[in-house]
Amino acid sequence: MSDGVYDMPEEPRRSRRTPGQRPRALLPTIATLIVLLILFSVFTDVWTQRLWYRSVDLGSVFSTVIGTRVLLFVVVGLLMAAAVVANVIVAFRTRPRVALAPSPSPGFERYGDMLQQRGKIAVGVLATLMLVFGGSAASGEWKVFLAWRNRSPFGVTDKHFNKDIAFFVFDYPWLRVLLGFGYSIVLLSLVAAIITHYLYGGFRPSAKGQKASGAAQVQFSVLLGLLVLLKAFSYWLDRYGLATSDSRLFTGISYTGDNAVLPSKEILAVIAVICAGLFFANVVRKTWLLPGVGTVVLVLSAILLGALWPAALQQLRVRPSEPVKEASYITKNIEATRQAYGLEKTKVINYEAKTQASPDQLVQDAGVLPGIRLIDPSVVGPTFEQLQQVRGFYSFPTDLDVDRYKIGNETRDTVIAVREVEIDRLPAGQRNWNNDHTVYTHGYGVVAANGNQRASDGTPVWSEKDLPPEGDLGDYEPRIYFGEQSPDYSIVGGAKGSGAVELDTPEGQDGGPPTLNTYAGKGGVPIGSFGNRLLYATKFRDANLLLSSRVNNDSKILYDRNPRERVEKAAPWLTPDGDPYPAIVDGQVVWIVDGYTTSANYPYSQKVALDDSTRDTTTGRGTVAQQPSEEINYIRNSVKAVVNAFDGSVDLYAWDESDPLLKTWMKAFPNTVKPRSDISPALMSHLRYPEDMFKVQRDLLAKYHVTDSTTWYQNSDLWRVPADPTVTAGSGGDSQTPDQPPFYLSLRMPDQKDTTFSLTSVYVPNAQRENLTGFLAVDAEASSPDYGQFRILKLPGNVQIPGPGQVSNKFQTDESIRQALLPINQPTSGARAQFGNLLTLPLGGGLLYVQPVYSVRTSGPGSYPVLRYVLVGFGDRVAYGTTLKEALGKVFNTDVDTGEKPPGTDPTTPPSTTNQTVKQALAEAQTAYAAAQAALTKGNLAEYQSQVTKMKNAIDRAVAAGSATPTTPTTTPSPTPTSPPTSPTG
Repeated sequence: MSDGVYDMPEEPRRSRRTPGQRPRALLPTIATLIVLLILFSVFTDVWTQRLWYRSVDLGSVFSTVIGTRVLLFVVVGLLMAAAVVANVIVAFRTRPRVALAPSPSPGFERYGDMLQQRGKIAVGVLATLMLVFGGSAASGEWKVFLAWRNRSPFGVTDKHFNKDIAFFVFDYPWLRVLLGFGYSIVLLSLVAAIITHYLYGGFRPSAKGQKASGAAQVQFSVLLGLLVLLKAFSYWLDRYGLATSDSRLFTGISYTGDNAVLPSKEILAVIAVICAGLFFANVVRKTWLLPGVGTVVLVLSAILLGALWPAALQQLRVRPSEPVKEASYITKNIEATRQAYGLEKTKVINYEAKTQASPDQLVQDAGVLPGIRLIDPSVVGPTFEQLQQVRGFYSFPTDLDVDRYKIGNETRDTVIAVREVEIDRLPAGQRNWNNDHTVYTHGYGVVAANGNQRASDGTPVWSEKDLPPEGDLGDYEPRIYFGEQSPDYSIVGGAKGSGAVELDTPEGQDGGPPTLNTYAGKGGVPIGSFGNRLLYATKFRDANLLLSSRVNNDSKILYDRNPRERVEKAAPWLTPDGDPYPAIVDGQVVWIVDGYTTSANYPYSQKVALDDSTRDTTTGRGTVAQQPSEEINYIRNSVKAVVNAFDGSVDLYAWDESDPLLKTWMKAFPNTVKPRSDISPALMSHLRYPEDMFKVQRDLLAKYHVTDSTTWYQNSDLWRVPADPTVTAGSGGDSQTPDQPPFYLSLRMPDQKDTTFSLTSVYVPNAQRENLTGFLAVDAEASSPDYGQFRILKLPGNVQIPGPGQVSNKFQTDESIRQALLPINQPTSGARAQFGNLLTLPLGGGLLYVQPVYSVRTSGPGSYPVLRYVLVGFGDRVAYGTTLKEALGKVFNTDVDTGEKPPGTDPTTPPSTTNQTVKQALAEAQTAYAAAQAALTKGNLAEYQSQVTKMKNAIDRAVAAGSATPTTPTTTPSPTPTSPPTSPTG
């Protein structure tokens, strides 16, 4: 007891932490964990990329890309961080002892005190932010840097600036990048300096009298001078940018650009240098009068010289006589465009197309007929699937591919597809991790059909079919581990002696149990180690990769399996074609992908939007990819890429070895592209002219087939690609019908002796007319000495040749064709007619149209189209037949093989009146059909059956009458086609 108070026993000391402090103590731990997770995620992405590149023997690509990105990140990031931090330190150390004016708020000075107390932390945070910001932006420019560093000359000198084209393609973009980084560094430094001086009282806009301290004025003057100096450099670079800038008429320097914009840029560059000098002089003079006057002069000069002078010259001098003033510049644009897009050797042939062919001409062109493809690859996908799918988990793409195969002594156009596995089609009861990723790992076999034949029931004539595969394409490795519809990832392989689990075929050779396989290819990334399993479990966010017993020491993981994606990764400097196609080469199924080198900096060449130029009805449908939305004005098919469907290996072959961009990238990535001489004859036989590049070129040739500047300016001979007549306008959410796609055909142009595999398209006038104005074909056979030769058949303006839309309209409105399709389209048949691709080719001295017509059920499972009829149009005449020869004989009123008119025909009799019996019988059939429908509606089944019998009898009479007069072009319906599959023309 002390002072009358008992001493209480001392209690144990307790923590004074309040409950609210616990979360605050956890914040550093949580922040550390977040940072570690982010770093591990980044490490996972980088390391798995490295493993993938090593799996395809392209580790040098990964190391070059990552090394370049790290170099740019470090250099630019450190420059930006150092510049900004240095300016903050300078501003802080030169702060005045007394602020120029009171702070804007009472607590404002506390921010300065707090930063001063924790200066190192603040500087470190700022430096880190600038490093990440600048480095991230710079690392994204690795392609521009590598192209500049490894640039190759074009060997073509720009006459305006007397510089090699390589300067515009390689140097100019890199200089622009450097200029952008310079602006960012100086501007951020200026902002940091202003904030620091403002924070510590060295800069107060509200101060009376002096607004900035002497030190702040010096620092601001230097930084502003650097900004203006960079602007001067920008003006100087703008001169070269005029060569690739878009004007109202074309890409490149125009009359106004040459005589007003170009001189104004040079003058503005000089003024900007003088203005920058005034800012630098302000370091000594310390008065803002001269820099202010210089800035005003620069701004006024930019308005007067950069805007008003060119506008006045364009309006007062150029516009009144624009064709004359712009003539030489238009000529330069035409020449550069045709050169940049590989169109300078295009042959324009004046083609006096006839609307009636003589028998001699038809017999002379009879050799072309076997090359007319009747099987439409965009229609028969469901047919392939229903007849060759075998099991529901196999699939074929929506749009199949066209190739050539030598079968016996004959090279045939072939419609081909790969039978791939699609796990999304598995029944729900079979969907589990083991099935999805370890059992259903690969497709099996190739299915192919002869392009110009059909079986008696309208189905394709198979040249390769069934499981196991059999046919005329030879022996090959049938397993498809890498394809367009492969699962996102699969676990394959296993230890020797372990049981196989990967499904090969649903049944054995003789209908026994399923056959299983263990992957033994070289493709894939080993995933046996715990480290790799952890990485890929993180990458795919799938713990089963760590837990499943199916993943063993010898397992591999297959991913990024789409052939187009593999080429994009293997050669990130290439733009791959949107439609890879399969081929059997040397006993292997491979995917062939055309690779493009592109640029948007070829001087005076017309810029186009790559996605718009390559868009048609097939784009974005099924497995056909859409090209990126970017502008280009130079393109070359520089590389043919081959992806092995079994082991996933990627081989890049130099194709256009003269391309300077290819040479540049081969220097940047040495030993990744094989020389063209390494292409085997077997592979060469399947290479073809690429579709997307052809689409870009045909889009440009619609205008640039004209080489005269006056005609070009007047647009008096402007063409366009017609809309696809087989597609309804507005489909797919588009307000306009997409363009008709190009078609691979074997044909003979007027200046050719032999039939050649070609890629074709047609043109119609740009006006609201649909008559044909031109036919375009390029030699698509890679082994041909004329490969890549463009030929345009320019049709005369005084002859009306119907275009695809007009011919399609004739086909669908012709009475005989409508009556022939009546049994297919009637509601009771449960089917409808589907029109296939409308092909155009020169034949008989004119232009022949051929279109297959399919019958497809409108409802029920297992529906697929079968070929029923072939429609043919020539001039103003149209006809149909169950075979191509039959239809041709009717439309030409000539036997295709002999060139003789069938006996009993009267050439003076109009085609529409040669057989009134057919017309009368078909009219009776239509009347009976209407009566039958009315009786069915009323429930009178007896009357319905009676009218159906009348309709059948009338159709039978029409068929009999049609058979008796085979020379008439208006034909009768044939319920069941009977053409033998051995006929080469259908």
